[in-house]
Amino acid sequence: MSFAPHGKHLIAGDWVATDRSFRSGPAHGEAHDFCVGTPDLVDQAAKAAEDAFWSYGYSTRADRAAFLNAIADEIDARGDAITQIGTQETGLPEARLIGERGRTVGQLRLFAQHILQGDYLDRRHDAALPDRAPLPRPELHMMQRPVGPVAVFGASNFPLAFSTAGGDTASALAAGCPVVVKGHSAHPGTGEIVAEAIHAAIQKCGLHAGVFSLIQGGKRDVGQALVQHPLIKAVGFTGSLGGGRALFDLCAQRPEPIPFFGELGSVNPMFLMPAAMKARASSIAIGWAGSLTMGAGQFCTNPGISVVLDGPQAQEYIDTAAKALGETGAQVMLTDGIAAAYRQGRDRIAASAGVRSVLTTTCDLRNATPYLFVTTGADWLANAALGEEVFGPLGMVVIVKDMDEMRTVACALEGQLTCTLHMDEADTSDARSLLPILERKAGRILANGFPTGVEVSDTMVHGGPYPASTNFGATSVGTMAIRRFLRPVCYQNLPTGILPIDLP
Repeated sequence: MSFAPHGKHLIAGDWVATDRSFRSGPAHGEAHDFCVGTPDLVDQAAKAAEDAFWSYGYSTRADRAAFLNAIADEIDARGDAITQIGTQETGLPEARLIGERGRTVGQLRLFAQHILQGDYLDRRHDAALPDRAPLPRPELHMMQRPVGPVAVFGASNFPLAFSTAGGDTASALAAGCPVVVKGHSAHPGTGEIVAEAIHAAIQKCGLHAGVFSLIQGGKRDVGQALVQHPLIKAVGFTGSLGGGRALFDLCAQRPEPIPFFGELGSVNPMFLMPAAMKARASSIAIGWAGSLTMGAGQFCTNPGISVVLDGPQAQEYIDTAAKALGETGAQVMLTDGIAAAYRQGRDRIAASAGVRSVLTTTCDLRNATPYLFVTTGADWLANAALGEEVFGPLGMVVIVKDMDEMRTVACALEGQLTCTLHMDEADTSDARSLLPILERKAGRILANGFPTGVEVSDTMVHGGPYPASTNFGATSVGTMAIRRFLRPVCYQNLPTGILPIDLP
């Protein structure tokens, strides 16, 4: 199934063109023209979403589950075309796009199953106690209800799983919230075909067309108009710290502030315990190199820092990692802008005091090659910039003199999506001393693994203290992500006949 983009926006069931256009920048293949979004389109989409909320927000869980499954079916029906244009736009290999499509439809179906079970409603009931002294207690019911229309910003690095029909959209639709998506200009054709799949599912299920809209392109004015529109009640975002923080501030400055759930990146440090290093420093280094370069290092869970104790195993680890990274060929990055930012980050690290280059290669145009740097714990602690994310396959080894300095490094970390412990049984005491620190720093803590690859499940947490995310109590992956778009409502002494359908 081939696909030729028409380049229009989907606004409440209508494909709409605008006067200005931008040209896609594919890694290979033909470029296409796409219409540029406008604040006026934002207004139209938000008003349609609000109108749709009065039916969709009060629909049955069975109807919403059927809708989510229909979206998954329609995406799968377009699978070959999605893979074709997705690989062209992003440079990602076919296997990666096919796997990501599987994850995308899988999380749609997972949310369908989740809402049918009903546990997410957190239903509670306090029976009336009319004879209680000194005051009677009223009949009380409580349940989670959808917040209203949600804005979602597509991510550059996941054209499917974190974009048009990704986790933010899936969890918002599952909650009962219509969605307005601002597509990412890195993969507009992929966004368009997925929007076509959602549009087909809306028609198949007979839903209000305002349940979903896609606005392509646009500059800052479109994003600002979206988060500031008075009918938008929450925002889901995956992207850069600078862009996310700017939108977060706009949400907070509104006359009616709204929650901004931004996932903004992380360096995902690994802490290598002494017994584990003595037993398998080389194998850990090889695994780190593979994780660091996966997808050209363009994962928000990319483990950019290894913290190791000084000694012979540290040098073994560095030598092995350098060899493994050096054998990795150049990989195409998602956009020219991301590749340029990667080179700037490399240059910033290389010019920092106390940093030694171990592996330097040639990175040009849109191609990325790995880099490896080494510094001491003291130098890392003296320069906060060394703890900032470089989006790409760049690794840094921080050599600390003892466990006390390792704990000091852990305490100095900013918020992270993940922290990893590599440990053996003999490291239990040292690892236990680190765990309370890591719990305060990250949303997910791993042992003897690598953080790239995020399971979509009930227990997953993909979030963490700022700046990893803007809300440490939320996750953008897993079924708990639905809680971002719900709020509790208490019903006191309401007659049974007018209680919501999900209450007894």
